[in-house]
Amino acid sequence: MLLRIFTEPQIGATYDDLLAVARRTEETGFDAFFRSDHFLTMGGDGLPGPTDAWVTLAGLARETSRIRLGTLMTAATFRLPGPLAIAVAQVDQMSGGRIELGIGAGWFEGEHTAYGIPFPETGERFDRLEEQAAIVTGLWATPAGKTFDFEGAHYRLSGSPALPKPVQDGGIPIIIGGHGAKRTPRLAARYAAEFNVPFGSVEDNRRLFAGVREVCEDAGRDPASLVYGSAVTVCVGRDDAEVSRRAEAIGRGGGNWRPSDVHGTPAEVVDVLGRYAEAGMQRAYLQVLDVSDLDHLDHLDLIAAEVAPQL
Repeated sequence: MLLRIFTEPQIGATYDDLLAVARRTEETGFDAFFRSDHFLTMGGDGLPGPTDAWVTLAGLARETSRIRLGTLMTAATFRLPGPLAIAVAQVDQMSGGRIELGIGAGWFEGEHTAYGIPFPETGERFDRLEEQAAIVTGLWATPAGKTFDFEGAHYRLSGSPALPKPVQDGGIPIIIGGHGAKRTPRLAARYAAEFNVPFGSVEDNRRLFAGVREVCEDAGRDPASLVYGSAVTVCVGRDDAEVSRRAEAIGRGGGNWRPSDVHGTPAEVVDVLGRYAEAGMQRAYLQVLDVSDLDHLDHLDLIAAEVAPQL
């Protein structure tokens, strides 16, 4: 099982906070650093304000050397597909080929209205996501010297030089995920290198992974060619007192745990993550919510020293 660190900067974090976490992620042996792509907090005051996901990752691309970097999830509503393909390919070049693009339909209406971003109905958002996936992957896959055209209901490209190109062999991996039972699995089977379940129970993961495998088989794709990942909130402490202190810091005080929270001592967390692995999870995105608190670095150290070696 690969362990990846996943942050939610819109809750309140500067670029320097994220850089500190990314550097510690690399130093302590984790596989990757990922961040959300949001412009409005969902808890707390959100100070000092949002940071842009791809601006952040561009900076981290030059200040790290090993870990993979990416988003869970870039919202298709936020950016036009052509400029998105350019930005992500450039950051891939800047990182030496360590970028992954998690992309979704977008869901949080408040951040759209707060920053003047159109927010269509659910069906149209998924239509746009499907076209964006086709365009982004099509641009990257177009041979050098050739042009790319696309005619869709929402986006039209004509004579695009389809530049720049990613530097990774096989292109930049696409991550698609969610709890949807129909369109999401179909999109993952067609375009994704990884299907990701965000904040679901062990049984949710088992059911959703099975559904995607079935869709892959129906589409003629080997289900084993898809990576299966899960995002879970993590809260680890050396003892019950430390777990409680960290729980209070992230709004989980008084036993206010959610079904997808992975919490407890290192041995307890290893046991829970083992159950996720039995359900089919191959990559665990450990959501660390205490990013702006200096304690987060000790949290990462503890997970790296006493959880990761057991998995």
